[in-house]
Amino acid sequence: MKLENKQLLIFDMDGTLINSALDLALAVNYMLEQLGHERFKEETIHGWVGNGALTLVKRALSGAREVSEDLEESYVEKALNIFLDYYKKNLCNATLPYPRVIETLHKLKKRGYTLALVTNKPFAFVPPILSTLKMDKMFALVLGGDSLPEKKPHPQPLLHVCNTLGIAVINSVMIGDSKNDILAANACGMDAIGVTYGYNYGEDIGVHHPSIIIDDFGELVRYL
Repeated sequence: MKLENKQLLIFDMDGTLINSALDLALAVNYMLEQLGHERFKEETIHGWVGNGALTLVKRALSGAREVSEDLEESYVEKALNIFLDYYKKNLCNATLPYPRVIETLHKLKKRGYTLALVTNKPFAFVPPILSTLKMDKMFALVLGGDSLPEKKPHPQPLLHVCNTLGIAVINSVMIGDSKNDILAANACGMDAIGVTYGYNYGEDIGVHHPSIIIDDFGELVRYL
């Protein structure tokens, strides 16, 4: 199956373009240590990534994917500030693009596609990471999780990108590793490509019915 007549490719970042899990885990465990909590294994923290920094912090404080209702707002805010302060100073210690990401993005740009980035990560962190990894010239538009009132899985960010760049939803594709990406695309009638190697909470990405599923980022060029 090929997706025909596409002009705009919208990418998720963490778990799709870059493997940032170790740096996120280090920041989470630093925060927990500062507050007197036990550390968690990196694999456990991986399962909490994908809904933005605030939710990640709440999950870490709860010690589970389901956030505890007993968390005090002031305590969460303190924890979030510790996490964000550490993370912004340690964005790319271990973070790297996944295999074949850079060369594939270059191929897609040469083919004439417009590339955009929509992540649930706070926007302030995004340009420094892209710059460090030499990806800052790739995208016509970049949105963070706090760039608009809504974030994925709400369709607003995808619709905003389409409207801003003047490209119809039907001529656009969302590429991501989690259900948030696929659900956002489904909600606005956009085709979606799911990747299997990211952080989808241990859930099969196919459950949410992306148009295409790939195991390797380099496979993208075969389906567009």
